[in-house]
Amino acid sequence: MIVGVPREIKDHEYRVGMVPAGVHALVESGHKVLVEIGAGLGSGILDDDYEAAGAKLVATAKEVFDGADMIVKVKEPQPVEYGMIRKGQIVYTYFHYAASRELTEAMAKTGAVTVAYETMEDKRGGLPLLTPMSEVAGRMSIQEGAKYLERPTEGRGILLGGVPGVEPGNVVIIGGGVVGTNAAKMAAGLGARVTILDVSLDRLRYLDDVLPPSVVEIYSNTYNIREAIRHADLVVGAVLIPGAKAPSLIRREDLPAMKQGAVIVDVAVDQGGCVETTRATTHSNPTYIIDGVVHYCVANMPGAVGRTSTFALTNATSRFAIEIAKLGWKEAAKKHLEVRTGINVVDGKITYKAVAEAFGMEYTPLPL
Repeated sequence: MIVGVPREIKDHEYRVGMVPAGVHALVESGHKVLVEIGAGLGSGILDDDYEAAGAKLVATAKEVFDGADMIVKVKEPQPVEYGMIRKGQIVYTYFHYAASRELTEAMAKTGAVTVAYETMEDKRGGLPLLTPMSEVAGRMSIQEGAKYLERPTEGRGILLGGVPGVEPGNVVIIGGGVVGTNAAKMAAGLGARVTILDVSLDRLRYLDDVLPPSVVEIYSNTYNIREAIRHADLVVGAVLIPGAKAPSLIRREDLPAMKQGAVIVDVAVDQGGCVETTRATTHSNPTYIIDGVVHYCVANMPGAVGRTSTFALTNATSRFAIEIAKLGWKEAAKKHLEVRTGINVVDGKITYKAVAEAFGMEYTPLPL
């Protein structure tokens, strides 16, 4: 199989879909790898590194798409890439379809087979290809939130950890999954007061065991969320329903009760956001203010730390790229639950139920 790795073109996206080790493994197995010139530079990977691993460098994304049977990316195809994707081609990347009807319809129109990292599920119900970027995004949510709490960025002028004689900031995290847990660790490490909310009592018991005693675990419901955000300096939205649109847990009418200059970092923005006032932003223009509350809703947060994110992501993705190249998508889906649950669109049909439900589109179970 010919595998293609184009350069990512989303705003300030510095990750790349494959590292030289992945190229080497594919080439050793008898496959051919096309890499667009400059694809790895944002992650500190030189073109020479890819060539040394056995890749063929090509000058343009079009050459990658035209020549490859499978495209390995990081972010969803951008509108200028839609027309490069052809019927039967495999596209293996993050899609987050439920946040974009336009993307869903465009990919269905191509007739391609799309394998979405974010819905690939293992036998334990885990999301092995979403987890590494959730870890990065959870940790970044506190880093970015702390930055935008500073007064020059129109925040409250709060140092999250405080200093002797001055109380620390209050951080509220909605969702106790991978993002929320990593956010709580970072916030507690800075010395902030941390409250984390989740709907699972079992999860709250687990978090109580593994997080520092300074982190308070609260059952998540509408009343408790409203109470918590009233006192928050920083709110992190860390809610996930795999493949589906995130529920709006903070409403527009809740914002006036929050502190002026408080910050919301909605990590769920990739799935539509868990705040009613969320709209996707970019690293070039990351924030906006509604009712005095700063919203940070960058849809590719981990892209800003490209080297860390690329190596963390490809540790998880490369194995399945190799399996798909070796077996083809049908046989790989039969053999691996992860591949089977990752297939969202095949030849114009929506094969992932939550995506179809998000837009009232017809759902077609994967015929294996």
